[in-house]
Amino acid sequence: MKANELRDKFLSFFREKGHAVIPSASIIPENDPTVLFTTAGMHPLVPYLLGAKHPEGKRLANVQKCIRTGDIDEVGDSTHCTFFEMLGNWSLGDYFKEEAIAWSWEFLTSEKWLNIPKERLYFSVFAGDEDAPRDMESYNYWLSHGVEKDHIFFLPKKNNWWGPAGATGPCGPDTEMFYDTGKEKCSPDCSPACNCGKFVEIWNDVFMEYNKTADGKYEPLAQKNVDTGMGLDRTIAVLQGVDSVYDTDLYRDIMNKIRRIADKEYGQDEETTRAYRIVADHIRTSVFILGDQKGVTPSNVDQGYVLRRLIRRAIRFGLQIGIPEGSTPEIAQAVIDQYKGVYPELAKNAAFIKQELSLEEERFQRTIKQGLREFGKLINRLGKDVKVIDGPSAFRLYDTFGFPLEFTQELASENGYTVDVEGFEKSFRHHQEISQAGAAQRFKGGLADHSEETTKLHTATHLLHAALRKVLGEEVAQKGSNITAERLRFDFSFSRKVNKEELKEIENLVNEFIEKDAEVICEEMPLEKAKESGAIGLFESKYGNMVKVYTIGDFSKELCGGPHVARTGELGRFKIKKEESSSAGVRRIKAVLTE
Repeated sequence: MKANELRDKFLSFFREKGHAVIPSASIIPENDPTVLFTTAGMHPLVPYLLGAKHPEGKRLANVQKCIRTGDIDEVGDSTHCTFFEMLGNWSLGDYFKEEAIAWSWEFLTSEKWLNIPKERLYFSVFAGDEDAPRDMESYNYWLSHGVEKDHIFFLPKKNNWWGPAGATGPCGPDTEMFYDTGKEKCSPDCSPACNCGKFVEIWNDVFMEYNKTADGKYEPLAQKNVDTGMGLDRTIAVLQGVDSVYDTDLYRDIMNKIRRIADKEYGQDEETTRAYRIVADHIRTSVFILGDQKGVTPSNVDQGYVLRRLIRRAIRFGLQIGIPEGSTPEIAQAVIDQYKGVYPELAKNAAFIKQELSLEEERFQRTIKQGLREFGKLINRLGKDVKVIDGPSAFRLYDTFGFPLEFTQELASENGYTVDVEGFEKSFRHHQEISQAGAAQRFKGGLADHSEETTKLHTATHLLHAALRKVLGEEVAQKGSNITAERLRFDFSFSRKVNKEELKEIENLVNEFIEKDAEVICEEMPLEKAKESGAIGLFESKYGNMVKVYTIGDFSKELCGGPHVARTGELGRFKIKKEESSSAGVRRIKAVLTE
């Protein structure tokens, strides 16, 4: 079975079960304070998990693009990837454990669908703790389908509990499905909790019964939900009978492209194999970040920082296997060709993707030269008597000059020095804590915040967007937004700085319409009808067939799923506080509402 066939089968199966198929949301979360990237299918659906009505109904299914970089050092083994696709089905207050488990079993084992031998499947369920009871319900449902007792394991929260995605939010016990690879047990106690490779997780049914509060309490949700996730990469590896996700048809053409330009052959030794996989994975992830509609480019902050790290890490490991300088666009094209049928935005943005990769590769080559100079200065400062490069100095080479730790270690060894790696990691963790605190401050609020002030500012972004298009031209398009109870931040495509006169005109237009006290009208309609009506579809890939359209007089008409006031007169006075560059070709406005 090919990967494209697995995607189609999954969505077809759940269509038959009454689910509406919705498209993947962006991999850049909108108004989410907890993460830089969409790490699971639940992120774009948090408002609906908390009770908001979804335009497509209570049963949904999709294939969600995801990025997780928390275990980036594991990339290069058989299963870990930074980018992956998650097949998921959702119940928003509709069916629960019985139906979810029955359908998971049917899809996995039925001859019509995946036809996996039943004896190769193992399961885990939540063992219970002080926060929630033992999940005997799921255990008994698996038994009712003929699963043997010794194929079901009770595991603790670290294994069988999902969420919340951040510090607070929807969460609950899960039941996980594993494929037995046939390898020998690592010990008599070998189970799906092991990392020995005998059991590979392929699906996870999460039962969202609780909401974790800021003080750490688990309160029952008024609406019980089901959120499932089947990793496409891992599952297709099982179905194709290969030991690694990098040996599936998802990666085959990408790996072949690297083979043609590298000096070393894939599989000739462990180090070379790992380098091939890291290059393939990191370029694939970079292509999806650059190809997204949110305009992220390599930088030193937030998503741009992660993107820069991925590209430079790919280049560094490419050097190990003899990939020529300037090859990242060529590998990127193989990624685009692999996925453009499923994600057409990659082909649409191909020129931009390859241009940014080339620019970053050029910057990194300059960085390496600058880092070499700084390393020489560091050695001279240390003198002959000191033979250890301290952690903060090694981190400064990494953070300020982009010089990888491995490069520092190699040069140190060649010059008779060692590196205080523990000190480097301590400095790195400190940097992460500062960055995360800054991000949390910048993005304070989030999708779940439907407070009165946030709602007002969210409505004001619609007016701001309309005013920008009237003053600067209709080519202006939203590239991102973040709204808290204190202020709004709005990113939009524009090639130059907005001058003071234009900003004043934009501000006046918004306030004139606020003073009209216009009604904010919400209508649900098919996506095509919304487009025909003139509605602006921001980030259209996240919408399904049915959408919500918010109309504000004759001034603004947009697709949106967030909270809004009833009339513009509730907003108060609109004031632009700052206009600045966000990234190449993208400007940013920060504004507030006053009494």
